Amino acid sequence: MTTVFEISMSLDGYVTAAGVRPEEPMGDGGQQLHEWAFGADERGREVLAESERKVGASIAGRRTYDLSVPWWGPDGPGGAARTPTFIVSHGTPGQVPEKSVYTFVDSPIEALEQAAAAAGDKDIDVFSASIGQQLLRAGRIDQIHVHLVPVLFGAGTRLFEDLGGTHVQLEIIGVGQGLKATHLRYAVLAAP
Repeated sequence: MTTVFEISMSLDGYVTAAGVRPEEPMGDGGQQLHEWAFGADERGREVLAESERKVGASIAGRRTYDLSVPWWGPDGPGGAARTPTFIVSHGTPGQVPEKSVYTFVDSPIEALEQAAAAAGDKDIDVFSASIGQQLLRAGRIDQIHVHLVPVLFGAGTRLFEDLGGTHVQLEIIGVGQGLKATHLRYAVLAAP
């Protein structure tokens, strides 16, 4: 089992554009960060399919959940695969879709422990910037997969805003080129 921090990012380091709100959960124009996975980019669709095959559980933060659950519905980000999804939150929202895949936990470490139990021998996918940063600082991320999209947002949510001032040593383990993104894979060699 591998814990993978996987996310799409603009060339200038943003995982959302500015203007994030319920009707625009990725910010103004931010949906282009996902075009590599759902558009005409054959390589992108292959990368997404490979990830979906390997993932046994997912972890996200409450903000990601609140903004995305209208699109995910009860099946979660994994769609028909119904991947168990652990949401780091200080409480359970008032309305959670019935028969959903979501479990609400208090901390990233608790989410990781429960996700490991649910994933079996498959990977754990972490896809919220803040939660990924926290787990990286705690030395609990094995790999980072960045889908680098050729756009400059200039503002939004940064992927690596605060890593505690410590260097994180990485090793390149894969680079793939699609029409809409460059897919970068790194092993984490040494974290804080």
